[in-house]
Amino acid sequence: MRVAVTGADGFVGRHLCAHLAARGDEVLAMPGPVPASPSGIDVLDGAALRARLAPFRPEALVHLAGVSSVARSHEAPFEAFQVNALGAVSVCAVTREVAPRARVLLVGSGEMYGALATGVRAKEGLPLLPTSPYAAAKVAAEVAALQFQRAYGLGVIAARPFNHIGRGQAPGFAVPSFARQLEAIRAGGGVGVLSVGNLEPVRDFSHVLDVVAAYRLLLERGVPGEAYNVCSGVGRTMRSVVEEMIAASATDAGIEVDPARVRPVEIPSLVGDPSKLRALGWEPRRSVREALEDALDEARASAVTR
Repeated sequence: MRVAVTGADGFVGRHLCAHLAARGDEVLAMPGPVPASPSGIDVLDGAALRARLAPFRPEALVHLAGVSSVARSHEAPFEAFQVNALGAVSVCAVTREVAPRARVLLVGSGEMYGALATGVRAKEGLPLLPTSPYAAAKVAAEVAALQFQRAYGLGVIAARPFNHIGRGQAPGFAVPSFARQLEAIRAGGGVGVLSVGNLEPVRDFSHVLDVVAAYRLLLERGVPGEAYNVCSGVGRTMRSVVEEMIAASATDAGIEVDPARVRPVEIPSLVGDPSKLRALGWEPRRSVREALEDALDEARASAVTR
């Protein structure tokens, strides 16, 4: 399968491109715009997208590019909407033009369920009530992309991934931030204080390698016009994640809440129901503990090379 990937230089994008190549797919990796990098693609630049996609003639496209931080979206809501919502429209419009028979996997977020997700395992039919600019922009992107499916027959499949972790995630996210702090504490003798945000929310975590396997499966077996949760279906508090990381780091770190790390709006519980994805044959193969250990190992290796 010839697969184009936007956001190929991101956390998930790098893992996805490697997974696709290992499966024997021909991959067009399209990184985001980076100064002094001629290969970077701004998804809002239709001409640049067209120039890259037309010669490749993709049979499938995975759209990952966008603002990925909920916290950043609260600080820059216009940017979140512009890149995440209009970027999806741009990708769909160009794909419809140059590869109208391609399957398009639009990657959204479990955050799209928002306030109604508390106390339930969110199913795909649950109304979407986003509580952040990031999530609202993802909802807008999905609505627009599925309009391309209904009106023009573009093969759009919507993925709604919940929290995923592993190697390569940016240090601004919770787990890699904890990992770096714990490595510094370990290197300093094993005693120190871990700075955290609100640890009471319940979240649904998956290993990033299981997530990219789900994306490949959706390209092959997903039904255009449908949305699929990508999640474990198991909820755990952020406190339990921190405590497990402390135990795995062999430190005696204390925990201190930093008000600067607390989001202005927090969903108390965000857990998904993966039944629809599992019906296609997907099963998670890796544990959350493995993903946390991967993050700790990466932080240690990074500290050695710094």
